[in-house]
Amino acid sequence: MKRFRVTNLPLAGLKLVERQRLGDNRGSLSRLFCRDELVAAGWVKPVAQINHAVTAMRGTVRGMHFQRPPHDEMKLVSCLRGEVWDVAVDVRAHSPTFLHWHAEHLSAENGRALLIPEGFAHGLQSLTDDVELLYCHSEAYDTSSERGLNPQDERLAITWPLPITELSARDAAYRLITIEFEGVGL
Repeated sequence: MKRFRVTNLPLAGLKLVERQRLGDNRGSLSRLFCRDELVAAGWVKPVAQINHAVTAMRGTVRGMHFQRPPHDEMKLVSCLRGEVWDVAVDVRAHSPTFLHWHAEHLSAENGRALLIPEGFAHGLQSLTDDVELLYCHSEAYDTSSERGLNPQDERLAITWPLPITELSARDAAYRLITIEFEGVGL
């Protein structure tokens, strides 16, 4: 029995994963990760790390984070409580969609997840207070490989659904994209 419906999104490799919930009068069960089913969606590495993130305040933006090779990673991002606007930006230098973004509404209610391939930056905005996210990563975090885009960069033109109420100093300090980035990657 298939537990996931996978939909291709407009940026090559980016996928929406919708979970099938099984339930009765006791409650429900949904599978968060299944290697055998997600291989067809492009998840070809083992899970190297699982992170749980809590965001306290509605309007908070986290991101746009990614890791450079050889530690570039795939992520499967799931919302366990609350709602987020989850954003992926293509940072693959030779991609026809370089610096294009796509966002999906993820919530505990809709059971959706975003499968983000290598070569994408990831960020989100909390749409409710007390959001909890679960991240499956194909690579362990490597400080020396960490990079980011400024989530308020006008060149990205991300349409955040709410005014930004919180943004870390680190995320706000990421350099703005200049013409030198185009064609050479980040």
